[in-house]
Amino acid sequence: MLKNRNQAIFIILSLLIVVVMGFFFKYYIGPGHQWFNNYGAAVFYEIFWCLLAFWFLRSQLAVKQIPVWVLIVTCILEFLQLWHPPLLQEVRATLIGKWLLGSTFSWWDFPHYVLGCVLGWLWLRQLQRISYAKKS
Repeated sequence: MLKNRNQAIFIILSLLIVVVMGFFFKYYIGPGHQWFNNYGAAVFYEIFWCLLAFWFLRSQLAVKQIPVWVLIVTCILEFLQLWHPPLLQEVRATLIGKWLLGSTFSWWDFPHYVLGCVLGWLWLRQLQRISYAKKS
């Protein structure tokens, strides 16, 4: 039970770190800001969804499946940016809608989604090991 509690604490800390870094990248204004704002933040976006899903599904199988499903869903969302029905436009007009659904399609987002999911998978593996760590 204590192991799961420790794991939960590390998941929460991880989510906090990823959210702060994601917003830092999204609103960074220094050198290379276009890459950080447009693509670097996407890496943290993917890791965030991997961590959030892991909060609910913590099995070893989930560690392998979560990044794959996060990649699939975010790629679908990216393609949905090419579609502009009134309802989606209304959602995208809000700040949260823009953060979650995005507003413009870019092929360059896909490699960053893959990178984020690979890093998310590695992160989940480390978090999964916490629950299996032996007491010393």
